[in-house]
Amino acid sequence: MAAQGPDPAAPLWRAAQVFRLLGYLYALGFQIAVNGDLERPLLAWSMFAGLTVWTVFCAVAYLHGFGRRPGWVIAELAVSLALLFGTLLVASPDWVADNQSLPTTLWLTNATVSAAILWGPVGGVLTAALIMAAYALEKGAVEVNLGRSAGLVIELAVGLAVGLAARTARRVHAELERAARLTAAASERERLARQMHDGVIQVLALVARRGREIGGPTAELAELAAEQERVLRRFAHTGDLAVRPTADGDADGRIDLRPLLDRYAGDRVTVAMPATAVPLPAEDATELAAAVRNALDNVALHAGLDARAYVLVEDLDDEVVVSVRDDGAGIAPGRLEAARAEGRMGIDKSIVGRLSALAGTAVLHSDDEGTEWELTVPRSAGKAQR
Repeated sequence: MAAQGPDPAAPLWRAAQVFRLLGYLYALGFQIAVNGDLERPLLAWSMFAGLTVWTVFCAVAYLHGFGRRPGWVIAELAVSLALLFGTLLVASPDWVADNQSLPTTLWLTNATVSAAILWGPVGGVLTAALIMAAYALEKGAVEVNLGRSAGLVIELAVGLAVGLAARTARRVHAELERAARLTAAASERERLARQMHDGVIQVLALVARRGREIGGPTAELAELAAEQERVLRRFAHTGDLAVRPTADGDADGRIDLRPLLDRYAGDRVTVAMPATAVPLPAEDATELAAAVRNALDNVALHAGLDARAYVLVEDLDDEVVVSVRDDGAGIAPGRLEAARAEGRMGIDKSIVGRLSALAGTAVLHSDDEGTEWELTVPRSAGKAQR
């Protein structure tokens, strides 16, 4: 399992080799201190020579990276257990029962540390438990006195702590790489968005506007240009270059309101919606979208040539609120009353009437800074309640 790219646990591997050196020096001191008490001191020194060679091999392998793989860590564990049980060959049973076993608990902890870095806390704890079981088997008894078996408890703690540190290091590294990729993608999208806005989007907006003004066969070209303009604007903001999805229904006959309103976005219409679906009964969603379309038509007709419209969708659990605001000249006081008195009831029928049929409300706010429709549809609205 060759590493690809920098190893996020590399600092832990380097620190582990410092610990390995300390464990080796401790094992050397212990060997010198007890060698005279052993039954086969020459064999004990031969075992220690093998321990020395293996310590050097492990340090080089882990520092250079080619040993940071399961096979090598398993080999280290096997060598450690072999040296542990080698104590039975060089010492008497009484000495084994009363003393720390070769090659010392501290040196054996190196295998736990390596396993924890490679496999995380689970691997570290399992390796520590295996070493503890081998230690008990070599002693011929399980030590329940924590005062005498503190080193074995520490072995478990080391496996858990180092494993958690290794897992955290890898998770943080992965999150940093993901953040870097997202940042690079956002920067590239912003660059493309600037280029598109300065060229393609402005041309498409001009074609759409002029095509609608000319009318006739040119209107079809205008609608195609407007659709592509919306797709490119969506890509500039979200990176999504896909064609706008359709409002497919679910098992309860509800559809997502967002695709119905997304089609209205354009050069002078900004649509802001939740990131998640806004489900409504299909008939309610269609009528609400039609009311929004009527409000936008009124903006185009009465707010002025330079007016912009803003559509905001809010999903409030028990109701859905859609606000349609423009920055035009507003509606003069008494204008609506005069229209009703003259029999011109377009707004009542197209907006207020639609929302009333949905058991909802349509409230109009207007001043010299623009006009805003607040369209509210309750979740309980549906044909059964009407």
